[in-house]
Amino acid sequence: MTDAKTSYAASGVDINRQDEALRRIKPHVKATKTPGVRSDIGLFGGLFAAQFEEAKPILVSSMDGVGTKMKVARRAGIWDTVGQDLVNHCLNDILVQGARPLFFLDYIAAQRLEPEVIEQIVKGMATACKDSACALIGGELAEMPGVYAEGEVDVAGTIVGVVDEADLLPRGEAMQAGDVLIGLPSSGLHTNGYSLARKVCFETEKLDVNDALPDDGRTVAEALLAIHRSYLKLLWPFVKAHRLLGMAHITGGGLTDNIPRVLPESLDAVIDTKSWEIPALFRFLMAKGGLDITDARQALNLGVGMVLIVAKAEADAVLAGLKAAGEAAWILGELAPGTGKVQYR
Repeated sequence: MTDAKTSYAASGVDINRQDEALRRIKPHVKATKTPGVRSDIGLFGGLFAAQFEEAKPILVSSMDGVGTKMKVARRAGIWDTVGQDLVNHCLNDILVQGARPLFFLDYIAAQRLEPEVIEQIVKGMATACKDSACALIGGELAEMPGVYAEGEVDVAGTIVGVVDEADLLPRGEAMQAGDVLIGLPSSGLHTNGYSLARKVCFETEKLDVNDALPDDGRTVAEALLAIHRSYLKLLWPFVKAHRLLGMAHITGGGLTDNIPRVLPESLDAVIDTKSWEIPALFRFLMAKGGLDITDARQALNLGVGMVLIVAKAEADAVLAGLKAAGEAAWILGELAPGTGKVQYR
């Protein structure tokens, strides 16, 4: 009788590769264990104790992926950074609601599972999770020939966090005209704009991942695979001290679409376009990709990874606190009467 694993492998799915990948990632996952974890990898579901220090805990969840940044990782043969990207993106998404992370679950799918690649991706996730006291409690590895093209790998993740009702953001009812927008720099593209970046770098300009990126000082790989920043450690003290009225994580949709998500309908965010210099990477992509500034503000973060909304009376103190923590923060603009949109001036 034909062995089941041999038969399945003949159809394009080799369970032995999945087993080897699981063996490799177990120690990385185990290293993220926090006091709330009640299970080990391999069970049908991850267990986490629902005992929180918050007086009135509210669970906050978010899910995202890394998108076509994975294709840059393949070109460069660098895989651990995209695992960090995924976790940090999700961390920021729940941070803007005032939440701290509890646990993370991942999904990795490929045309063909490569255990060494899977290990590096999960190692990156584990690095970001450990740095944020977030447990990696489970996930899924899927080998799907016929669904994914040859060599393709995709990752997605779900994070669950908790916020005390007293810390919940945004506080739209407290926002008013004259409140201040503070910008925090991104580390690069983060996890958005990679279809444009790949087209410009690899098709239009015919660059290799090891070539120098014009006017940037880094290679193409270094610039495009720069890790999506986590703002958790920097901003957590300000969240707990109730120094912020709101935050916007600048992802797909850019400044134009993300800031309105936390504004009341009666206020606009007025951005001072001269308050920061758009980094060289973005200027290069705009120039070579034929992207005008209006489209760029919606497609890319343009060097602004997070926007804080702070009461006018608190702005100087918050800005000083950020700079004392080593952050290159700046006044990005202010709130003004409007209809919940972004204005550029």
